[in-house]
Amino acid sequence: MIRPDLSLPIPADIRAAHFIGIGGSGMSGLAGMFLDRGIRVSGSDRADSPTMRALAARGATVHVGHDAAHLSDDADTVVHTGAIWPENPEFLLAKERGLHVIHRSQALHWLIGGRRLVSVAGAHGKTTSTGMIVTALRGLGTRPTFVNGGVIADLGVSSGTGDDDLFVIEADESDGTFLLYDTSVALITNVDPDHLDHWATRDAFYEGFVTFAERAREAVVISADDPGARRVATGLTHRNVVTFGEDASADLRLTSIVTDGPVAFSLTYGGRTVEARLAVPGAHNAVNAAGAVAVLVALGHDLERAVRAVEGFGGTARRFELHGVTRGVSVYDDYAHHPTEVAAALAAARTVVGSGRIIALHQPHTYSRTQEMFREFADVLESHADHTVVLDVYGAREDPVPGVTGELVSGAFADPANVHFVADWQAAADYTATVARDGDFVVTLGCGNVNLIIPQVLQSLARTGE
Repeated sequence: MIRPDLSLPIPADIRAAHFIGIGGSGMSGLAGMFLDRGIRVSGSDRADSPTMRALAARGATVHVGHDAAHLSDDADTVVHTGAIWPENPEFLLAKERGLHVIHRSQALHWLIGGRRLVSVAGAHGKTTSTGMIVTALRGLGTRPTFVNGGVIADLGVSSGTGDDDLFVIEADESDGTFLLYDTSVALITNVDPDHLDHWATRDAFYEGFVTFAERAREAVVISADDPGARRVATGLTHRNVVTFGEDASADLRLTSIVTDGPVAFSLTYGGRTVEARLAVPGAHNAVNAAGAVAVLVALGHDLERAVRAVEGFGGTARRFELHGVTRGVSVYDDYAHHPTEVAAALAAARTVVGSGRIIALHQPHTYSRTQEMFREFADVLESHADHTVVLDVYGAREDPVPGVTGELVSGAFADPANVHFVADWQAAADYTATVARDGDFVVTLGCGNVNLIIPQVLQSLARTGE
């Protein structure tokens, strides 16, 4: 992978930008915002996608595959993700030409300019929390510019250009780029040490969050429940820290959570209590909503109006997203790729599955995470799902590691009868269809391409019902 060099200068003026990896949810959103600015946009990705076709329909020049010939002669700036290889031919040619070559976070920094910025950071819940804040702000009559890590269901997009001075982003801690932004209000959902390939040590990871929070110009909104967030909070000297959660010490207190169906709960702040009911399930979404409301209050909005606005949030793509029901079996997809996220997703599914069972279809993400956490994944999957089907590892930016496959996860189950490892996708879809019965939920889990197996699962379910 290419680590971002945040010391590189960001051009003052961009007229034609080329995006390497333009099909990703974050990169496609940035490319769309460049188009909004009247900037010529081109880009490439290794496979075609609906996002690429949508950008092409708006006037972008897009290419499938990476080739030096795809870099247009008029491009003055090249935007890349950390996931591309240093040998990428478009990247190498851009360097050879002496173009501005910047990381996606630097392109986002350029777009933000000097606007009032809300940055949402944390190991889990960033995309949902960002979606809640954006949806709520629009419900409150403002139109912020935003860049999210996933499509906001009610808006159908992951980014948008508004006419308000407010800018809302999902800020990435994985490579330290959240320290690049001039944040006004910082939301920290939780701090669960991950991405140690960048940070090296857990202490450095925590210190990164302390630095991020201390730089916020107006307020820091941080979980009172999460142990990692509490550790970060002890290192803060910021004058305006707002805590949220179920802990009795929280400034915005979350109580009376009911998870039977769409989650309901109470929020208390400044002596006032407001009842809330979301359109999405899961106790973790009550926590996400509490953080979003705390941000809105920090921005100056009334508590009850903020709660009502957050209630309008309809979810984000790849966060417990229903894709189809066949033979009475509901097939969902969730982006969860860390044990904590998997537990939250499956716990949410449990609250709405009723008497049905939960069948997890898990794709481990990256060899390094699988090697480090395969026992934790096995424990969470065995505890929260009735049966698990494990696929092979999605390597993403990493080279294969000998001996590290999905079988590491399945082999760590206490009861082998609860799990089945299948490397071949069609065989996995067929097996899942034979296990599932009327009323069950199948939930694909992972931030790789596991969602692409869903059509095969639905087709296999249809065949087994014939």
